[in-house]
Amino acid sequence: MSIDVRKTAWVILNTLDQGRRTLNTLMDDYSGAGQVDSRRDRALLQTLVYGVLRWKGCLDYIISHFSSTRFDKINPRILNILRLALFQIIYLDRIPDSAAVNTAVDMAKVSGAPWVVRYVNALLRKASRDYRNVSFPDMGENAITALATAKSFPEWIILRWLHRYGQKKTAHLCDAANSIPPITVRTNTLKITPGELLTELDREAEHAAQTPFSPDGITLVNPATSIPKLSGFAAGWFQVQDEAAQLVSLLLDPRPGETILDACAGLGGKTGHIAQLMKNKGAVVALDRDGDKLSQLEAEMQRLGISNVSTLCFDLEDGLPQGLPKVFDRILLDAPCSGLGVIRRHPDIKWHRSEKELLKNKTRQLRLLENLAPAVKPEGFLVYAVCSPEPEENEEVIYQFLKKHDEFVIHDQHERLPDEIRKTAITNGFFKTFPYLTQMDGFFSVRLQRIP
Repeated sequence: MSIDVRKTAWVILNTLDQGRRTLNTLMDDYSGAGQVDSRRDRALLQTLVYGVLRWKGCLDYIISHFSSTRFDKINPRILNILRLALFQIIYLDRIPDSAAVNTAVDMAKVSGAPWVVRYVNALLRKASRDYRNVSFPDMGENAITALATAKSFPEWIILRWLHRYGQKKTAHLCDAANSIPPITVRTNTLKITPGELLTELDREAEHAAQTPFSPDGITLVNPATSIPKLSGFAAGWFQVQDEAAQLVSLLLDPRPGETILDACAGLGGKTGHIAQLMKNKGAVVALDRDGDKLSQLEAEMQRLGISNVSTLCFDLEDGLPQGLPKVFDRILLDAPCSGLGVIRRHPDIKWHRSEKELLKNKTRQLRLLENLAPAVKPEGFLVYAVCSPEPEENEEVIYQFLKKHDEFVIHDQHERLPDEIRKTAITNGFFKTFPYLTQMDGFFSVRLQRIP
């Protein structure tokens, strides 16, 4: 077991605390820059970083129990050393407790005074012996604090979910958010069939299987190598994309020959799917305010063999840019949001969001819808989607938009969606997925039609 892996995990956690980098970019940078060489070490790095972020609340409670220093007085860098070591002790059976403690002490020697080293050593040795005897908050006395501690979630999220879903469903939501998600890819049917891709990928993973709802999705268990090194990646046979995100594009239902706007395209996951469903015929405008993302999107479309996508860098909060077609057959607004529906993939989200942000997001989401409304042709469609279960970003946005825009109605005829998912995930025209029910990311989406 390399000490460098643990040090790298520590550096990543410290950098995240500063709020200047995202988890994805940090993991990509350190995993792909020669910092971690072997497949085994890359897997350990991901386990350590994501594990600490998933269970930080629970780990902090245990640290506070054993600490001779008041918790809020612990240096953040030392706190991350303690979290890393304690995570290994509690959750990783294959790592001896002594190894976790010794590595933590070595890291403390680099970053702290002698008394800090003694503090880290003493706390971890005591915790390794007695953590099973720590008493957690009682559910009967305070369900909010008890669930927040046991499930490692901020209390403000637990309070909202308890109010909306009740105790049992909230516990299920937390468990699903703390689970390790599957690797899911979407077949690029412009180049290969799902069956052919499944056969190819099954040779390079412990197991590969068709997704239950998306006709083009495939889940992978323990691939033999990193995704970019799998067969067919360089040739553009697939994109990495969760099944719920694939269903959003099916909800949009783009047709060959149409003119489509992907209004917040990002890195192009849904852009590629839209072009694929159009059979590379017609025109897709991928718009985003981040030019770097659009550059990566262009490279991705080239890898996929897609030629009907053009890009435009513009901030839609400022209105509609010049140079756009006057109207579109269909518009997808995959709006910026809290991301609380994808915590299992981005566990740092739950620690870096606040309840106040939800109302700010709502204001921004409404502004984007307002600006896009004139660009939808009569009888055309506007799909609104967010990876969040929160009402402020979901129904409230749509109802407020429709109250002002009677030229739009909810269109609840979702022919492209499989019958099984239509029965379970659609209510009042709103499409919702929850990880604990469908093993997909948590998404909200709705299809609006502009009436003549």
